[in-house]
Amino acid sequence: MAKNYLLIYSEQLATDVELLCQNIEAPSNTLFQIRKSSSSVYANIREANYGQSKGDMLSKFEIALKECSETEGWL
Repeated sequence: MAKNYLLIYSEQLATDVELLCQNIEAPSNTLFQIRKSSSSVYANIREANYGQSKGDMLSKFEIALKECSETEGWL
């Protein structure tokens, strides 16, 4: 089976952000938001792989892209 690099990299993003959040001091709301947005990237890409339709799959990928942008904004 071919490797799904989107899943691999998005999981790594969520893991790296979690480790970062454990090692920095920032307001708890900021840490919550960055954890939430980074883990959402992975969750939505994973869900997209099992979309109910092509439109559903594309919607999940678009949400993942928006969450990625939000994560980048927090960093």
